[in-house]
Amino acid sequence: MEPATATGHGVFLLVHGCGTLLRGRSGAGKSELALELVARGHQLVADDAVDWRRGADGRVTGSCPQPLAGFIEIRGLGVLNVGALYGSSALAPSAALELVIELGAGPGGGGEERLHGRRGVFEVLGAQIAAISLPARLGHNSAVLVEAACRDHLLRKSGYRADQDLVARQRRLLEPRPSDALPDAPTDGAAPAPDAGRRD
Repeated sequence: MEPATATGHGVFLLVHGCGTLLRGRSGAGKSELALELVARGHQLVADDAVDWRRGADGRVTGSCPQPLAGFIEIRGLGVLNVGALYGSSALAPSAALELVIELGAGPGGGGEERLHGRRGVFEVLGAQIAAISLPARLGHNSAVLVEAACRDHLLRKSGYRADQDLVARQRRLLEPRPSDALPDAPTDGAAPAPDAGRRD
């Protein structure tokens, strides 16, 4: 059986070893953000167009169409050769897709979103990929947010979730402790205190 294949839009990178697809409308700043991440030591896989391939193990792997490999288009600068600018270590030939980040989402919601984030799934070749939406706000350091999102995703894969940790910690603090219980009232036959009846 031949592996399923498709070509999609976005910028694909390896960030902390996590295959991350940046998506968003035209002009959202995907390529500029990708260039900043490359300058911070991460690797570009593909800019603008990504070839997807789903293997027998169910994993979706992305690579760059050969004519575009190593290039990135930046508004105002034109086309740049990432390998020539930052060295061959700034490029990765392919990566497994693990996380999708949508740029330019609208304003956030209520408390649940503040606790759990704006999360969902993105489907590629029938595979469900974890997705996060980041709102567009002036002054945000998007590169730091993407790095943190990738680190958090890897922690979640290992079994740790900060939101669940926080909720569990608050519940423990709110639970009554045995030492907080009021002492029982003395009964009629209770023994006298140690100094009861003492005469000086």
